[in-house]
Amino acid sequence: MLKPAGRRQPGTGQRGFTLIELMVTITLLALLLGLAAPAFTVWTRNAKVRTVSDTLQNGARLAQTEAVRRNRQVVFFLSNDSTCDATTAPAANGPFWAIRSVALTAGDAAVTVQCGTVADRAEGVGITGPTAICFNSAGRQVANASPGAGTATCTLDATGLSSYDVAMTGTARDGDRPLRVLVTLGGQVRQCDPARTLSASAPDGCPT
Repeated sequence: MLKPAGRRQPGTGQRGFTLIELMVTITLLALLLGLAAPAFTVWTRNAKVRTVSDTLQNGARLAQTEAVRRNRQVVFFLSNDSTCDATTAPAANGPFWAIRSVALTAGDAAVTVQCGTVADRAEGVGITGPTAICFNSAGRQVANASPGAGTATCTLDATGLSSYDVAMTGTARDGDRPLRVLVTLGGQVRQCDPARTLSASAPDGCPT
């Protein structure tokens, strides 16, 4: 006698996972996550360093652009102060940045052009570099012993280079990739990898 088509026979339902299969699957997932965690941690640290480095680079470029646009000297500086006005004080390696025009005459008032945050979303990242960088109306980096009240002195070394080194601080340094923001005498702003030497085969390296 033929069995009716499409009817499921008793005892032939779909088979589910057994407890052993579930345990094996969870164990394998745990092993994979354990292997991926260190690499993800390093990636997160490097992303934080890149965020801070990009912010410094963009801030310096904006200051240079404003100096040319306004046809007057402009100073880019770091600060511990989150306010964005004439009271913003410079501070070495601070987590905030500001751009301020330099007074042309004794009676001229400096103008705060723009401010921003360097490391609010990059906890544990340290900055080492000049407190302030000055750009003249041609977009070139210049020294200025008195760029205005409440603004740090802009200095130049023998090479005319200013640089910010950006890296993780403390013990969170395993596998991190520090970066450096360079500002040349001519006003070129670029990032480089301090672990590599600039050459034809390493264009992302830093000059010696």
